[in-house]
Amino acid sequence: MVRLVVASRLKPLLHAPARSSAAAISCGNLSRGLCSFRGGSRIVIQTIPNAGLVLGSSRRRIRAMAYNGKQFPTQTQTSQPGKEHEMDPAPRLRPYQGANKLKGKVALITGGDSGIGRAVAYLFSIEGATVAFTYVPGDEEKDAEDTVDIIKKNKCSDAKDPLKIAMDLGFDDNCKKVVDQVVKTYGKIDILVNNCAEQHMCENFEDIDPSQVERTFRTNIFSYMFMARHALKHMSEGCNIINTTSINAYKGNSTLIDYTTTKGAIVAFTRALALHLAPRKIRVNGVAPGPIWTPLIPASFDETSVELFGEKTPMGRAGQPDEVATSYVFLASEDGSYFSGQVLHPNGGTPVNA
Repeated sequence: MVRLVVASRLKPLLHAPARSSAAAISCGNLSRGLCSFRGGSRIVIQTIPNAGLVLGSSRRRIRAMAYNGKQFPTQTQTSQPGKEHEMDPAPRLRPYQGANKLKGKVALITGGDSGIGRAVAYLFSIEGATVAFTYVPGDEEKDAEDTVDIIKKNKCSDAKDPLKIAMDLGFDDNCKKVVDQVVKTYGKIDILVNNCAEQHMCENFEDIDPSQVERTFRTNIFSYMFMARHALKHMSEGCNIINTTSINAYKGNSTLIDYTTTKGAIVAFTRALALHLAPRKIRVNGVAPGPIWTPLIPASFDETSVELFGEKTPMGRAGQPDEVATSYVFLASEDGSYFSGQVLHPNGGTPVNA
């Protein structure tokens, strides 16, 4: 199979059926997604708008790469949680039509500079929410600036300009500082999205580094509890919290044991906090994505794992952040008004049990 990826202003996905003998492909009117081909290999044509196009670039950018049957090109990154601007291809953000579902709301998103967090911030802002987001100090500065630009160029006119906050959320005092800064800037918090995460592969559990375990727990579950604890002091009836867990909490992962454990804890935390806050009419829900193309992937896995990432799902591919972010819009808006203590599963068709 040959996969041809075209990054442009085109529609998202076109699959061409297999033909016989030697592969040959010629692309005609790409703006209409038309293609003629003959011969051999299975041809998959996939169009992905890159961040520059979402930013409103006046130039049309077209980039084509043959992956030779792999899901993604060979790549790795050396720091957690990874850099979106170094990914190839860049995660997708499709054009989105808002309906004022979050008009007048203030949303605080942790890990909002890239991946799922960026996609959630993007959709929330189009739906009318004013967005504040956190990111890891240092390496994530460019991604954070890119996210600010994306929001400014696409947000609903009623939404205020976004606020980016560099902070290590593994410590309670830092989480309080973030909440205080958001409230000082916007006066309130209506929606808290706990989304920051890190993960580290470990082939042999006996070799796991205790400092890594502590770091993973501080980022993935301690921060969720600390952020909720402080944000709730400013939340009232009708507000809601959304926690990002993972398919790994339900299916397990033999090489991400500490990460998987934190994601299971997030599910339990979501259910318990939902019961605790039900009398206050504050909803708490979760989203458990499957394999999604985010910076965590090249920052966590070896080259072979990256190349084949997502191919074992029933849909045969990894998901894109914008395919997950709509779950957060649903849960944050009145569309999800009867949902609390629940977890949504955008995972490419993998059945999971509660």
